[in-house]
Amino acid sequence: MSFLARMLALTLVVAAVPLLPAHAAEPLPRHAIAMHGEPDLPAGFAHLGYVNPDAPKGGSIRHGPPGSFDSLNPFIVRGRPGQGLNLTYETLLTRSWDEPFTLYGLLAETVTVPDDRAWVEFTLRPEARWHDGRPVTVDDVLFSWRTLKDLGSPRYRTYYAKVARAERTGERSVRFTFAEGTDRELALIMGLMPILPEHWWEGRTFDETRLEPMLGSGPYRVASVDPGRTLVYRKVEDWWGRDLPISRGRFNFDEVRYDYYRDESVSIEAFKAGAYDFRREVDPTRWATAYEGPPLADGRIRMEVLPHSRPEPLRALIFNTRRPLFEDRRVREALGYALDFEWMNRALFRGAYTRSASFYPNSELAARGLPSEAERALLDPWKAELPAELFERPFAPPKTDGTGPAGMRANLRKAAALLDEAGWRVRDGRRVDAAGRPFRFEILLVDPADERIALEFSRGLRRLGVEARVRTVDSAQYRARMNQFDYDMTLNFWVSTLSPGNEQMVYWSSAAADQNGSRNYAGVRSPVVDALAGGLGHARTREELVAAVRALDRVLLWGHYVIPLHHLADERVAYWRTLAHPERTPLWGPIVETWWSTR
Repeated sequence: MSFLARMLALTLVVAAVPLLPAHAAEPLPRHAIAMHGEPDLPAGFAHLGYVNPDAPKGGSIRHGPPGSFDSLNPFIVRGRPGQGLNLTYETLLTRSWDEPFTLYGLLAETVTVPDDRAWVEFTLRPEARWHDGRPVTVDDVLFSWRTLKDLGSPRYRTYYAKVARAERTGERSVRFTFAEGTDRELALIMGLMPILPEHWWEGRTFDETRLEPMLGSGPYRVASVDPGRTLVYRKVEDWWGRDLPISRGRFNFDEVRYDYYRDESVSIEAFKAGAYDFRREVDPTRWATAYEGPPLADGRIRMEVLPHSRPEPLRALIFNTRRPLFEDRRVREALGYALDFEWMNRALFRGAYTRSASFYPNSELAARGLPSEAERALLDPWKAELPAELFERPFAPPKTDGTGPAGMRANLRKAAALLDEAGWRVRDGRRVDAAGRPFRFEILLVDPADERIALEFSRGLRRLGVEARVRTVDSAQYRARMNQFDYDMTLNFWVSTLSPGNEQMVYWSSAAADQNGSRNYAGVRSPVVDALAGGLGHARTREELVAAVRALDRVLLWGHYVIPLHHLADERVAYWRTLAHPERTPLWGPIVETWWSTR
């Protein structure tokens, strides 16, 4: 069927990429854009696949996150924003959760880009409205870009600073022209820009925490706030986007509620008592033992393992290489030998975890074997800057036989040799440097459940003469210290998508290493990493992207910036039977906005 025929036959027009026909002098507006190749046509329609268009509306869903919140502004570094705020505002385009990186029109009716993606132009939907009834305008889009670029959190400032010029091109259209050399992903990144109401922000300070609900245009608005405890959202009855094809089968609850609990132990007890409805479980021990009781036995609580195909987050013990103690790669490599994952997995986690050996675990993006020809083309120019091992053998975390201290002897001997080589000698049972200063550092945690891992790791370090003190702090102190990079080592994670791009610069670039609030937790400063991460957005095919990500993966792994921990290859959810979900789980995993209430 021709493209014109599809346009006539389908409710929502889906774009093919590249967007320029071979004979066209000017690019044509479309309703979707993909990072690589053509959008998957069936998955682009929200009334097919992973949603139920006939899902009943009404009822509520209650969540029980651990921790607290002190702000309703999710766009700045300051404060701990409440969960669910994305329900209140909208972006120009929105994701399909069944494709790696394809966006469909939301606030924007059409999107136009040239073949080289040197600019992107959006035309707003005339029906798009703020919750106060005023239309979403081009002025709002330009205001959002300026504000987030100047005052937003680092990820916004990094992305939007790459725009060389922003201008109105019509009553409802706006164009962003990118700086020379900007990558192809930026057109999609601009489509995901949150749009803010200029008229509401007049007289208000943007870069301050606030508990005053902000005016939005999304399917929900903040209904009530109990700071640090409860945040409630109510469905906007006259929401302008309720009849869009991309909205069908989504946003089915009249109320979405977040009740915060002190920690996971309290939270799970509240869940079993029926205080809230839905949990994602990441701890296999809790999954195996913590849900037992009458509600599970009689079927009121359901537990499901749902498959997905997205990369799992990399959880790791992260070295802060800004600290002189961890500047030497040999030191970082040595400490990795003190972690006995096999014993911990057997004794603490019932063997449920898989050891992560990539920054993109559980995905095709993970480096495997020796570098391919395409990877070598990217890595060979930097060969003098990289460890020889990168080209000679695949990266693999140290392994033990899982029997405990006796099974670690070989690894500890390797660690000791590396520490000796780096100038850390044993004196009176302690590792000291040439000046006699002991090898001592702190492991900063926020989740008490992580203490099991950190304490076992510290015991392994003690056998090397290294002292590691484990300290768990509250979420407010943890966030403040992370924002200022005030830690020696921490246990944290990075989330990557199926189409890694600009966010990788926030994670790994030299510029982000000194930018407070960035996610370059390890303080990576490497021209090789800068070049590889910065080049991801220039990939024109999926094959090029996969090769580039695998090359970056190898460089990060052999840099020993982290000690990789573990991941689960599926999603584990527990919920009360008052909830139901579509039969098929999308590529990205369960999307709760497509669930519904059976009350």
